[in-house]
Amino acid sequence: MEPQNAVEAGQQVILVCLSVGGPILAAGLLIAIVIGVIQAMTHIQDQTVSFVPKIILIAAVLAISLPWLTEYMVQYSASMLETPFLIGMDGKP
Repeated sequence: MEPQNAVEAGQQVILVCLSVGGPILAAGLLIAIVIGVIQAMTHIQDQTVSFVPKIILIAAVLAISLPWLTEYMVQYSASMLETPFLIGMDGKP
C-alpha cells in the first residue's frame, strides 16, 4: 500500500463521517441553541426541558435522512471492498 493511498483513504473516511454525522449533529446543535435561549429568557433550568426536544428532533432528522444515509454508507462500503488496499501494484500481497 502506497502512503498516498493511505492518506486518500483516511481523507475519504473523515469526509464520510462528517457527511453521515453532520446533519444529525447540526440539528442537535441548532435545537440546543434555541432551547438555551428560551431557557435563558424564561429562567427555566430544568434538564428535561432541553433533553426531550433534542431527542425528538434528532430522531426526526434521523428518520428523514435514514434512506440517504443508508445508501451513502452502502456505496462507500462497496467502493472500499472493491479497492485492493492490501495488494501491491504487482498483484502480490
